[in-house]
Formats: sequence, structure tokens, C-alpha cells
Amino acid sequence: MLRPVSNPPNPWLSTELSYLDEVPEARLEVYEDHTRQIIAHNDSPDVGFSHSVNPYRGCFHACAYCYARPTHEYLGLGAGTDFDRKITVKPRAAELLREAFEARSWKGELLAFSGVTDCYQPLEAHYRLTRACLEVCLAYRNPVGIITKSPLVERDVELLVELAQVTDVGVSVSIPLFDAAKARAIEPNVAPPARRLATIEKLAKAGLDVGVNVAPLIPGLGDEDMVQILEAAASAGAKRAGLIFLRLPGSVRAVFLERLQRDLPLRADRVIGRLRDVRGGGLSDPRFGHRQRGEGPYAAAIEALFASTVKRLGLNGDAREPRPTTFQRPSERRQLTLF
Repeated sequence: MLRPVSNPPNPWLSTELSYLDEVPEARLEVYEDHTRQIIAHNDSPDVGFSHSVNPYRGCFHACAYCYARPTHEYLGLGAGTDFDRKITVKPRAAELLREAFEARSWKGELLAFSGVTDCYQPLEAHYRLTRACLEVCLAYRNPVGIITKSPLVERDVELLVELAQVTDVGVSVSIPLFDAAKARAIEPNVAPPARRLATIEKLAKAGLDVGVNVAPLIPGLGDEDMVQILEAAASAGAKRAGLIFLRLPGSVRAVFLERLQRDLPLRADRVIGRLRDVRGGGLSDPRFGHRQRGEGPYAAAIEALFASTVKRLGLNGDAREPRPTTFQRPSERRQLTLF
């Protein structure tokens, strides 16, 4: 789906691009990123992982709410259509990951795919960077957690099953909206919710640990879908469920509000009002411990409904203890076979 170029002003640039005539369409442009490190580290108490791999920067899915949009501004690009259409790929991702695993400082921590992009966005079908990185994880028996909206993960089911035989593997599929029309407006280039549920079913039937993320929960829009999402995901075989409230950091606010008012105009005032209800009168809350949760009576009601539904469906009830450290370098395994 082509859209006119539209980017909020980049706070790191001293100039701003404006078009005097017709605004051009935002077409896909792919750039190579020859970074020298592939594992990103974070110490945020709000994030359930400390190490991640992002084979791409930017995301063709074009979700209006994506919290990672401002990261494109550090490249001198925009957080709007630039994030959706000017995407960088890291061709040496697997090679760099192997180098990182060989470093004595690496102890085999859980590695998340990904933190600021969808590792199975459409470009992965061609570049296969995520698959190559997972093959490295298999060689080193390193635990993996995957977060995605894309059915493309099904391509790697056999690889994930093989990896799960030697280490911990978890896949979380994000479904913030159940209604296909609403989802198309907010997540224009993502597979419909029903198709994502089919992905959950395929992963579960393969014996993989799979969950659903109602993330982000968009007050006034996604809250009415939440129970249906959880029920459908549980029926498809999901064992886990997560809930994260919408947050609109930096330029994400402008992108989300523009899309909401343009494509769901009859819902816009309700969503904005409900968002203020759960954000203390604002539209976002940057504080650690608060960024991914809501506050106030309306947020409490949503969380209570989520908790009761999860309990009724038996989700999150059989949390497994992580395996003892499984990480092992291939060279070390070869040495052991000599004795």
C-alpha cells in the first residue's frame, strides 16, 4: 500500500523538508548497514530481555503505534513513512552473531528477536537474515525468544523445533486488534488477525512454546477485542498471554494521531479520550515502571478483565523454569569428544 511521504519533524535536524507541489509517494528503499556489532543491550526494567538482535532497521509493516519509530531519526530520517519505507538490512548479521558468541564475555543469555523491528517483516523472505542468525543460535545452543506479527515465521518451524530440542525457544505473536478493518487501518501491511492466529496454531502443533501479545492495547479500540483475541489464541494452542498498553513516545504521537484521524475518524475522539484516561490526562508516560502499564479506574478494569480471562482460559498457568545454561561453543563440544 503506497502512501504519500509524511514524517514528523526530526528533532535532531536543523532543517525540515516541505513539498511545494504534490507530495510524492513513499516507495521502498533498502540500504545496507555495515555495523560491527549485532547484539544490542538494554537495562530497562520494563523490558523482559536484556539482549536482542535486530537484523533490520525500520519495518515495512508500518504499524502506526510502533514505539521504535524515533530510532530512525538517529539516522537523519523521519519517524513516519521513512521508517516504513527506508529500511536498512545488516548483511553480516549472522557472521557478527557468531563472533559475539565466540567472545568470552558472552555467557549464553536469552537473545530476543527483535527489539526495534519485526525480524520476520517481508524483506526477511529474501534476505533470510533472521534464519541465518537462528542457525547460529542452534550451533551454539543459545536460548531464543521471538516476537513477531508475521506468518513468515512458519517457514522456520523445523529449525525452531530443532533449536527447542537443545535450548529454550519461545515465540510470541502480537495481535492487538481482532477486527480486520481496524487492524488494516492501524497495521496496514501486517497479515490479518485471523492469519496470525493460524500461525499460532501451526507453531503450537509443532510443539513450540507459543504465546499471544495483546500489544499494544489501544484504549477505546483494542480493549473491546481483548477477550476475543485471548479466547481465539487459547483455542489455537497459545500457552501464554501478555498485555502492554499503548505508549506514544516522541514522534510516534504525531504518526499515530494522523493515522487514527485519517483512517478511523469516527473512533478518533474516543481513542484519544480513553488514552488520556489511562495516562493520567496525557497521551504517554515515559517513566520506568509506568510506560507499558496504564493507571486509573479504566486501566484497572482492563487489567482485571485480562487477568480473569487469562485465568479462565488456563493461560500463563504452566510457566516453565528456564533450563540450566545450554550455551556451548562448537569448538568446546569437539574438544569434549576427544576424551
